[in-house]
Amino acid sequence: MAVYTLAGFSLASLLSFGYMSWDWVKPNLLEDSPGVQFLEKAPVPLAQSRPPHIIFILTDDQGFHDVGYHGSDIQTPTLDRLAAEGVKLENYYIQPICTPSRSQLITGRYQIHTGLQHSIIRPRQPNCLPLNQVTLPQKLQEAGYSTHMVGKWHLGFYKKECLPTRRGFDTFLGSLTGNVDYYTYDNCDGPGVCGFDLHEGENVAWDQSGKYSTLLYSQRVSRILAAHNPQEPIFIYVAFQAVHTPLQSPKEYIYRYRNMGNVARRKYAAMVTCMDEAVKNITWALKKYGYYDNTVLVFSSDNGGQTFSGGSNWPLRGRKGTYWEGGIRGLGFVHSPLLKRKRRTSRALVHITDWYPTLVSLARGNVSDTEGLDGYNVWPAISEGKSSPRTEILHNIDPLYNYAKSGSLEEGQGIWNTAVQASIRVGDWKLLTGDPGYSDWIPPQTLTNFPGSWWNLERLTDGVPKSVWLFNITADPYERYDRSEQRPDVVKALLMRLVQYNRTALPVRYPAEDPRGNPELNGGAWGPWAGEEEEDEWWGEGNGLLKNKNKKKKCKICKLRSFFRKLNTRLMSNRI
Repeated sequence: MAVYTLAGFSLASLLSFGYMSWDWVKPNLLEDSPGVQFLEKAPVPLAQSRPPHIIFILTDDQGFHDVGYHGSDIQTPTLDRLAAEGVKLENYYIQPICTPSRSQLITGRYQIHTGLQHSIIRPRQPNCLPLNQVTLPQKLQEAGYSTHMVGKWHLGFYKKECLPTRRGFDTFLGSLTGNVDYYTYDNCDGPGVCGFDLHEGENVAWDQSGKYSTLLYSQRVSRILAAHNPQEPIFIYVAFQAVHTPLQSPKEYIYRYRNMGNVARRKYAAMVTCMDEAVKNITWALKKYGYYDNTVLVFSSDNGGQTFSGGSNWPLRGRKGTYWEGGIRGLGFVHSPLLKRKRRTSRALVHITDWYPTLVSLARGNVSDTEGLDGYNVWPAISEGKSSPRTEILHNIDPLYNYAKSGSLEEGQGIWNTAVQASIRVGDWKLLTGDPGYSDWIPPQTLTNFPGSWWNLERLTDGVPKSVWLFNITADPYERYDRSEQRPDVVKALLMRLVQYNRTALPVRYPAEDPRGNPELNGGAWGPWAGEEEEDEWWGEGNGLLKNKNKKKKCKICKLRSFFRKLNTRLMSNRI
C-alpha cells in the first residue's frame, strides 16, 4: 500500500493511531442486539407475494466514516447488523446538502429539472418542491399504499399546498424547516426570527415539546405499525433530524463516550448511537406487528458529514456542502428478507434519484406514465447482483454559486465556463468545475481540539488556482490524483455532457425572503403564510428575477417585499 505524506503526517501513522481501519466490519458489532432476533428465511418471489412494505430511513449529516462497518469509533450495532445481513451500497451517491437530496428522493429528478439547483429552501422563502411534480408517496398511494412521514421535511411550506400531507403523505409528524432544537423544537432563522417547528399533520404540535426528537420519531413509527393492518402495504418515510446540529443527546448516550477527547465528536457520537437504537426499535416493531417478512428497509444518509461539528468522512476528501466525495458519497444499504442475494457488498452505481422508480416498481406501481425521471430501477442490481443500468450521475450545475475567479470559457476548451460550479461522473471519470468547496482530507476528530487546518490541502496546483479537476474515481476514490492535464480528451467529453444537461435545466428557483414568513406573524410557529390563491411573484433565473404578470395591488407589506426583491436582484447580479 502506498503511503502519502500530508503536512508532516502519513496514512501509515494514522493507521497506528487508529484513525483509519481497512477492516470495515467489526465482528464484535455484529452480535445479536438484546430483544431482537434476526431469523434467516428464504425470499418469497415478489410476483407471488403481496406488494412489500417499504421503510425508508434517511439520516441527516451522518458522515461516511460514522458507522461501525466503515471502521468508526462510534457504536452502531443495529446498522452494522442490518447492513451485514442485507446489501451494502458502496458506490452510492447523494447530494451535498439537505434540500437537494430530499427533492431528488421525492421526485426522482436531478435538481436542474426541478429548479432547486441552488442551495436549500430557507424558512422565509416563498418556495417549495414544485407543485407540478408527482411525488414518490403519491405514486405509492396510486398503487394502494398507506403513506406516512415522520421527521424532517425541508422541502418548503410557504403555502399549505406545499405541506407533506398535500404532497402524498396520509400522516405527518415532524419539522418543516432545516434544523430545530431536539427538545424544544425552536428554530431561529437569524437574530430575533425564531419560532416553534413541530407539526402533527397540518397543525402545530405544541404538546410534544420536551421530547427528544429521535426517540419521539421512532415511537411514532411503532404506533403507526401497531395501528395498521400488516396485510395492507404501507410506506413510511423516516427522516431523522439526527445527527444534524445542534449537537444534543440524552445524557446516558454521552456517558458511553466520556473518554472521547473532542467534545463535538463526543456529542455527535452519542447522537449517532441513539439513532442506531431508534432504528433497532423500528426493526423490533416490524417483527412484533407482523411486517418484517414482507418488508424492504432502505437506509441512507442525506449528505456528507460536517467535519467541524463532529462528523467524519474519512478517508474521503471534503465534507458536507462540497462536491468532493466526502460531500456526496452516501451511507446506504438495503435490508430485506425479499433480497435474492444477501450478505454482500454491492459496487453497482446507485444515486438517490433511483429510489423513486425502484420503489414504485417494487410496489407494482406505474412508472411509465411519469416522464422525465432521472432515476433508474436498480432493484435487480441490488437484489440479484446484476449490473446497474446507471452509467453516469449529474451531481449538479449551480449557476448562482460563487463563481471561481480562475474559471473561464477558455479554461473550458471554449465549450463551458469553468467558473460555474458543476460536477458530473461518467463511468470511472468524475469532473468538477468552478469552486467545488472545502477540499481537505480530515481524520476523525478523536483528539481534543484536533486542528483541521493541519490537513489543509489548498485548491492550488504549483501555486496556480484551478477551476477544473478530473479524477478516475474508481481507481482513485480519495481524489488525490488530478488527471485534467493528462486527459484533456476526457475533460472535453465530460464538459460536453455538462453542456447537454444544461440545455435541459429549468430556471433556478431561489426567491428573496418574504417578511410574512416571520413566525411572530403566525402565532409563534413556523408554518404556511401565503394564501393558496397567490401565485409565485418571482423566480430566480441567472442574474435576474422574473416577475409575475398578475401582480396584485400594492400595500405596505408589498412595498417591503418589493424592496427585498430589488435587493436580491442586486446581490445576484454582483455574484454573477
